[in-house]
Amino acid sequence: MPSTRRRFLQLTAGAAALPGFTHIAQAEAYPSRAVRIIVGVPAGGSPDIQARIVAQWLTERLGQPFIVENRPGGGTNIATEAVVRAPADGYTLLLLTAINTWNASLYEKLNFNFIRDIAPVAGLNRQTFVMTVPPSLPAKTVPEFIAHAKANPGKLNMASAGNATAGHVAGELFKMMAGVDMVHVPYRGAPAAQVALIAGEAQVFFDPVPSTIEQIKGGRLRALAVTSTARAEALPDIPTMSEFLRGFEANGWQGIGVPRNTPPEIVEKLNKEINTALADPAMKAKIANIGASVFSTTPDEFARLIAADTEKWAKVVKFAGLKAE
Repeated sequence: MPSTRRRFLQLTAGAAALPGFTHIAQAEAYPSRAVRIIVGVPAGGSPDIQARIVAQWLTERLGQPFIVENRPGGGTNIATEAVVRAPADGYTLLLLTAINTWNASLYEKLNFNFIRDIAPVAGLNRQTFVMTVPPSLPAKTVPEFIAHAKANPGKLNMASAGNATAGHVAGELFKMMAGVDMVHVPYRGAPAAQVALIAGEAQVFFDPVPSTIEQIKGGRLRALAVTSTARAEALPDIPTMSEFLRGFEANGWQGIGVPRNTPPEIVEKLNKEINTALADPAMKAKIANIGASVFSTTPDEFARLIAADTEKWAKVVKFAGLKAE
């Protein structure tokens, strides 16, 4: 009898440990086939380039192809929904961008809840914007610009690269925090907005640092502030907006997410490999070439950023009355 009891307890203990063992074995075996990275913008854009950079690294490190699949449309919502509906097995990843956080309030009806249905894996990069004005504008500092805007309510045009683009929502955050009334004028892309600013058709534009730095250095545009909490390496003499508007921060970012309920062991494995990539000098150089800096996080850190940004941009969307087109 005692030997029978011992045998029963051994079998019971083995059965209890089996689910955990299965998860560990699954993570160790992952990936055993090709993995897709779904990108919500067309090929050639910054998110697409970033996805292909990290896909190459993961392919080389993990021994299976990581394939970028572009599914543009719906302000990245088509791609997001495709990943939400995919099996939670680690074989369908989503290239996340800051756009996802304001889409949650910009679109009234979505077939998913971004925070609930997507599990953050790791950050990839961050991108800083710069507030620029034409040299003809009398304001040479942010306080002077705010004073000028308040003295001319509704008379200044704020250019953007399009409705609900990153520069647009950054500008709306500025309007909300500074208490100024400006007219939003969307253009067909950043180059057209820059031309309008240089010509004096618009008086302010929030644009990524890399795409506007040559105009600044050439004296065709004047930089007043960057939107990050720390000064930009490329523009060390330009103050941050938070030096004038406490708490102001508006950064673009990109990262990787997976469907909720993806095994945590797979999430951790991907996070570890991605963060190893971000520490590599060659990877840092590639990210710098697309005008960004590395953004290394744990899954929990990334989740907190996404939650905070979603809450912040919801207030901006409501303040500005933004609607998806």
